[in-house]
Amino acid sequence: MERRAIVVLAAAVLTAPRLLFAQQAKRVYRIAILDGAAESGNFEYWQLFRNRLRELVLAEGRDVAYEAHFAGGNLARLPALAAELVAGKPDLIASIATPSTSAAVKATSKIPVVFVEVGDPVSSGFVASLSRPGGNVTGSSIASTEVIGKSLELLHELAPGVTRIGYLTDVSNTATALAYRQLEKNARALMLSVQMFDGGEPQALERSLATMQKERVQGLIMGFSAAMLKHRDQLVQFAARERLPAVYARREYVDAGGLLHFAADRKPMFLRGAQIAHQILTGTKPAEIPVELPSTFVVLLNLKTAGALGIKIPESVRVRVTEVIQ
Repeated sequence: MERRAIVVLAAAVLTAPRLLFAQQAKRVYRIAILDGAAESGNFEYWQLFRNRLRELVLAEGRDVAYEAHFAGGNLARLPALAAELVAGKPDLIASIATPSTSAAVKATSKIPVVFVEVGDPVSSGFVASLSRPGGNVTGSSIASTEVIGKSLELLHELAPGVTRIGYLTDVSNTATALAYRQLEKNARALMLSVQMFDGGEPQALERSLATMQKERVQGLIMGFSAAMLKHRDQLVQFAARERLPAVYARREYVDAGGLLHFAADRKPMFLRGAQIAHQILTGTKPAEIPVELPSTFVVLLNLKTAGALGIKIPESVRVRVTEVIQ
């Protein structure tokens, strides 16, 4: 009996270091985040992404370590930031919008890339098709051509007398040309004229605003670009001063006093992005995960701004509003 106890004790002593080593060797996944905006720009949404992964039993600090790079609206920095992230050999890269995703895709063909809020991932060359991505990249699209068309319809319903419309965006974004072609097509069907203006760089933005004043643009559609978001207050004040009814692709403008925001609901995309990341980290190949399209959209209306512009909200718009700012 005593001899057996000694053998069991010896076995326990020999096994203990192996158990300790196994605990120490537990896999910690490394996720890199690449974002063209400032860190505060999408903080709420990246937090949703992290929280969802924690719900899927991948907790930060225990199962997952994050490294995030933000370009602060200076999209020219993205290729260098992407290269730096790739050099660190993460298990997965999460990117937002077309410029960040483009930088990530060009930096690696091996590390899985999960994108959110890309305008058209097929035309941008990120995936072979929505149903069969075919490479190391997949994620969720904001369906930019559909959104831009409906944005024009909403503007026309709000201000039917407006015929000259400006589309202010970052022309360096590869998704912009496709969105603009769709906008021109929709404008012709409504017998409206539309002109694209560059707001990607401060000097270009100043020239664009001056040209819009000179040419007496009557309405405005604002793009999604992170590069323009840092000029939010200036742009909202310009629209108010020029008495331009405007539809914005980001709600931050309407929170600051803009008229109307229309876009795909962002929260489900980040939640789904986390689920896709979890699938990939636990063994599914990106090539086997179809790209998600949005199923819900947000229409945010600032009633105070509508009143200041003398706009009476038609019933066709009112029934589509999902949130109101008084």
